[in-house]
Amino acid sequence: MSIATIAGLGIAATGAAHFVAPDAFRSITEGPFPDDTDAWIKRNGATELVIGVLIARKPTRKLGVLGLGAYGAFMASRVSKAT
Repeated sequence: MSIATIAGLGIAATGAAHFVAPDAFRSITEGPFPDDTDAWIKRNGATELVIGVLIARKPTRKLGVLGLGAYGAFMASRVSKAT
């Protein structure tokens, strides 16, 4: 199993954890997403789950990495606006 596959599965597992244990992500999410935090926990989890699966699979890895970059930029902009 490649490092990229392992990393993708880790990202996907973190995304799935948003649904299993949403309270673990509440304090992180409230700052950048103060309105409708619960919905954003789910949105972020779904996004991470999809990106992780894309990275884990070699045929879709480039798309996953592109998505990770876009998601990272989006999250960075939200965090910078919250501080």
